Amino acid sequence: MVSPRGSPVPHRQDRTDPCQQRGAPSPRSHDDLTLWPGHTADMSFRVPGPGLGKMKLDSAQSSLDQEEAEEAEDRQLLEPAAWRAYMERRTALREFLTSDLSPHLLRRHHGRMELLQKCSFHIEILPKHLALGDQNPLVLPSTMLQLIDPWKFQRMKKVGTAQTKIQLLLLGDLLEQLDRGRAELGALLESPDPRPFLAGWGLVARRLAELSAVMDSFLAMMVPGRLHMKHRLVSDIGATKIPHIRLMLSTKMPVMFDRKGSVAHQDWASLRWFVTIQPAAPEQFELRFKLLDPRTQQESTQCGTIPVAACAFDIHNLLPNRSYRFTVKRAESYTLVYEPWRDSLTLQTRPGPPEGPSPSRLSKPGLPLTTLSER
Repeated sequence: MVSPRGSPVPHRQDRTDPCQQRGAPSPRSHDDLTLWPGHTADMSFRVPGPGLGKMKLDSAQSSLDQEEAEEAEDRQLLEPAAWRAYMERRTALREFLTSDLSPHLLRRHHGRMELLQKCSFHIEILPKHLALGDQNPLVLPSTMLQLIDPWKFQRMKKVGTAQTKIQLLLLGDLLEQLDRGRAELGALLESPDPRPFLAGWGLVARRLAELSAVMDSFLAMMVPGRLHMKHRLVSDIGATKIPHIRLMLSTKMPVMFDRKGSVAHQDWASLRWFVTIQPAAPEQFELRFKLLDPRTQQESTQCGTIPVAACAFDIHNLLPNRSYRFTVKRAESYTLVYEPWRDSLTLQTRPGPPEGPSPSRLSKPGLPLTTLSER
């Protein structure tokens, strides 16, 4: 549908929500997210001839002989007891770097951190003490939200925003400490001289304990925690008994465009998006679009914000052969405290039909003129 002024008019399509078509993945938290699945390799091989096989065996044997020679040289620098202590401590350090602080584990934590920075953070209202099977309607979150003083709740949202920002900054700092610690210990493990390794083992042991504590703190902070309240949020309302309330920070997975399902046509765009973990209740979204590099004052009006209650939307009356930027996020709710990221997508519409008749038609004046159309 085209407005009288020629501005883009959103056109809703009556179709099935692609969130349902797509098939929601199995519910699991981001803590269970496996970002780097293991790879398998085919270890079978064939030796084309005895000459090549002998060359490989000779090369492996020479490598082993070199390592044994270096180890024998290092052993001559130390007494037998000191050598045994060196080997035990070196083995312990190598096990720590390959298990507790392995490169694979650090890459996974970096991926979890990037995902957490894209999530939206909300306040969750829960009763402090709730018996199993309690059907008291006053303990339902929707009911308790109506009983909370609005001014006090807005103040707690500001506290939640500050706490979330601090938590994300601390997580980033802890992850940097783990990266630096592994680099330092890895360089020490590669040192060719065993004597400085033994002399500084007290510092190494202390560093191992510090990095273990840093890892524990990082894992504990990955889960949003409780908001601390100094005052009660619910005022006394007579004889009605109101349960004590606790506020928790919770996360929702980011909303992301379906890059394959979102396409631009000549004068309209079909947009689709999804959430990794489907929520129990339907969600509202906010879709924005904007023409990049407008050339006239009228083209600068090619922008807008559209509320959408599904995971798909079509925007019509766009200009052909132009680039548009689209962004999508959850609609702001009453419990939202922090949403630092929103997904964006840039699409270019297809060129329009050429202006005027084609040269082949001009050479035959008796034939009717036709216009190319987009299929």
